[in-house]
Amino acid sequence: MDTDHPIYHDYNATTPALPEVVEAMLPYLREHAGNPSSGHIFGCRARAAVDGAREQVAALLGCASEESLFTSAGTEADNVAKRGVTELSAKRGQVMTSIIEHPATSAPCSRLERHSWRASRLQAGRDGRVGPEQLTDWIRAETTLMTVMHSNNEIGLLLPIAAIATAAHAAGALVHTDAAQSVAKIRVDVRALDVDLLSVAGHKLYAPKGVGALYVRRGTPMAPFTLGAGHEQGLWPGTENVAGIAGLGAACDAARRSLHAAGARMSALRNRVWTLLLAAIPEVGASTGSACHDGYVAPSPVLLAMGMPAAEATGPMRLSLGCPTTDEEIECAADALRRACRELRGRG
Repeated sequence: MDTDHPIYHDYNATTPALPEVVEAMLPYLREHAGNPSSGHIFGCRARAAVDGAREQVAALLGCASEESLFTSAGTEADNVAKRGVTELSAKRGQVMTSIIEHPATSAPCSRLERHSWRASRLQAGRDGRVGPEQLTDWIRAETTLMTVMHSNNEIGLLLPIAAIATAAHAAGALVHTDAAQSVAKIRVDVRALDVDLLSVAGHKLYAPKGVGALYVRRGTPMAPFTLGAGHEQGLWPGTENVAGIAGLGAACDAARRSLHAAGARMSALRNRVWTLLLAAIPEVGASTGSACHDGYVAPSPVLLAMGMPAAEATGPMRLSLGCPTTDEEIECAADALRRACRELRGRG
């Protein structure tokens, strides 16, 4: 690989900020440095930026602006949703999730288990699918929250959130989904999904790192995540990251305007790279591992949950494309993988 001009195919991990996102942020890094909670002109300018970005996020998600709240990340949004709902629940019984969740969901659910909650995990099929039909066997009257991701970060699978929400609501449970990997890639409408809470990670959709959003349906009971002042409807106090929020708003606005065209282009690029890889490496998987912890290569928990043997679950490689990806980059990447595979075969 040319280390001076490396090819980036890891957009599911993070994305670069769009030029228009950077431009939207700069005024609040340079001249408009007021605190949005201050009543003077400097604070009012900052507050206007936050309010404008809130409307841009809401327009992308299909919700009211007051239902769109800002966090420091998608992970924080996931944690706010779970803690906010469960701390106010009188049931203190069951939280339901899936076995293929990102740690931002699975870890908080495990924490709830250590605090007298029961966390039930829907199983995944060989194709990774988690079906709403399982709910009839698992959901209980004491179920407080259903939290299932909208799109899996490793295999790209879209889960049937609307159907899951229908079943969960019928049992009296609230529904949260982590949409970090799907927002700005496909249409994500909170009304169509019928969810009560939905998490957004800014750096997955060409906004800066360190900013996220949480949709909270009007009327959903939520306890504060941290204590202090009354920022973000009192759920998590702290002076807002105005520049980051302005950037997230710009990214959401760009996604809303280009969603259809960008989606068609990504589909074409995906099909192209798949065709090239099948031609170059028709029967071999990569052996780099999907996660590395403390110096050892670990099998993917998602693939293990799908029933894949540990040896195979250690091998797959994730290639994820983004707006800056070009046809030339795809061809170079496919050729590099072909050459690497040939070299590994030569070593036996």
